[in-house]
Amino acid sequence: MNDFEEAALRLTVIVRRTTTCLATLGAIMATAPSVSAQTAFTLPAPPFELPMLPSPSGNWTVMVGIGGEYKPEFVGSNNGRFVPIPIFSIRRAGSVDQFRGPRDSASIALLDVGNFRAGPAFKYVSSRKSGKYAELTGLGDVKAAYELGGFVEYYPVDWLRLRSELRQAMGGHTGTVADVSADVIVPLIQRLTISAGPRFTWKSTKATAPYFGVDDVQALASGLSRYDARGGAHSVGFGSQISYRINPQWEVHAYVEYEKLLGDAADSPLVKLRGSSNQTTVGLGASYSFDFRIR
Repeated sequence: MNDFEEAALRLTVIVRRTTTCLATLGAIMATAPSVSAQTAFTLPAPPFELPMLPSPSGNWTVMVGIGGEYKPEFVGSNNGRFVPIPIFSIRRAGSVDQFRGPRDSASIALLDVGNFRAGPAFKYVSSRKSGKYAELTGLGDVKAAYELGGFVEYYPVDWLRLRSELRQAMGGHTGTVADVSADVIVPLIQRLTISAGPRFTWKSTKATAPYFGVDDVQALASGLSRYDARGGAHSVGFGSQISYRINPQWEVHAYVEYEKLLGDAADSPLVKLRGSSNQTTVGLGASYSFDFRIR
């Protein structure tokens, strides 16, 4: 059995368990009382407004939630671990209910006009501890990174979302990351929606080298050959999500994301000798939406 077949077998088992958990979570949330759509609180008007951007005054809808992912222990790993995942987004109240993909960064849609949205985006990248996994022995730690940038998304038709993010990081890496995705969104029955589509990620050298490069000292300590990892096309993939809206406030969802590492990331001795270029993530989560007002 090759790596891809083994990954597919693992994925089938995890998806079955995730679907069962989603059904259970939905049943629990369905018993929660529905909260009215009234404004939860009001904030004072900001002391200034940014030029060329619409005023922040008015009603906004916030989505907050928590989920869990079974994902590779580190990027390039052949083993998995379970980690908690926060969910956060803000949009103009009264605008079309916003679809959220599992790969989306935390974001605020400051510009929300018809089928077009844009605004700031933020993503947290956890640290990588070399002493935590045998495969990383001798490679040194990589600190947590904070990626800040922006997103744009567009709906050419109601059932297709196109989204792109561009983020600049500081901390564990100081590179640039670009994510591009497309999702076909299909309502199956009332409140139940399935979506799926392709993904692509590009990373600069400074975003790639800390995780896939091996310098002289690390080569001596790890037993891996020296390797200068450069940036470029980082990965391609495909994702699918199923979501159920219990009421206007509560929603539960489950998803699967597959990513194939490319270029210098895939050719790294860490990945070739101790890991895999096939990366699969399975997740489950719940979110709650409420309104607030800015004077």
